[in-house]
Amino acid sequence: MKIKVDQELCIGCGACQAICPSVFEFNDEGLAQAKEDVDFEALDQSVKEEAIDALEGCPTSAISKDDE
Repeated sequence: MKIKVDQELCIGCGACQAICPSVFEFNDEGLAQAKEDVDFEALDQSVKEEAIDALEGCPTSAISKDDE
């Protein structure tokens, strides 16, 4: 599974990065993005739960998960 941030919907509020800094970071434009080197399946369960909390808490629904 991959976590993705739609750059057109993201407003850069920082909620996802505050909730789950292990998965989310800001890009040069000040928008959130999922860190490229993060293997979601390899994360600890607590970090997975934080990532899902960030997805569910995104005010613009810019975060999605892709079940590959």
